[in-house]
Amino acid sequence: MMAKTLLEPAVGDALLIVDVQNDFLPGGALAVPEGDAVIAPLNQWIARFEAHALPIIATRDWHPPDHCSFAFRGGPWPPHCIAGTAGAAFAPTLALPKSAWIVSKATTPDQEAYSAFAGTELDAWLKAAKVSRLFVGGLATDYCVKNTVLDALSLGYEVVLLLAAMRAVDRTCGDGERALQAMRQAGAAAVRG
Repeated sequence: MMAKTLLEPAVGDALLIVDVQNDFLPGGALAVPEGDAVIAPLNQWIARFEAHALPIIATRDWHPPDHCSFAFRGGPWPPHCIAGTAGAAFAPTLALPKSAWIVSKATTPDQEAYSAFAGTELDAWLKAAKVSRLFVGGLATDYCVKNTVLDALSLGYEVVLLLAAMRAVDRTCGDGERALQAMRQAGAAAVRG
């Protein structure tokens, strides 16, 4: 049996695309700087995973209109990714296949959920699908990507960070770089491609 590489997906791998939604793209309610730059590299990874018939998962913030993360409720963010709105839709140029599994998170008013594992069936689904390694990209490096990756590692998954396919909010200068460092220190591997 050949050893797994970081550049070629294999049995037991899944692609996890975090929150590539209109509100996080330029012009959106909570735009991540250069957020749209993740789409082309993610589309390349989607094609690789489709070619191997491996699972593709896309997460999304799916907030109620009165979510606790919103500034008017005392949270740090403007209203964004409200369930069913255009802002909550996936980026139209993201080539998600119809077979992609969609994980909605932060769906209740009084619970924050940066991680795709918080309050969802993601872990159970991955275990049922015999996934042991996740290739992760999306938005934003320093919030939802970081929390998802740290939870995945704590649950025993191997993680490969797709560096070209993630961008940070950087509310404080360097947050994205610190998030990458934290994920690597926790055991994540990384690829530039």
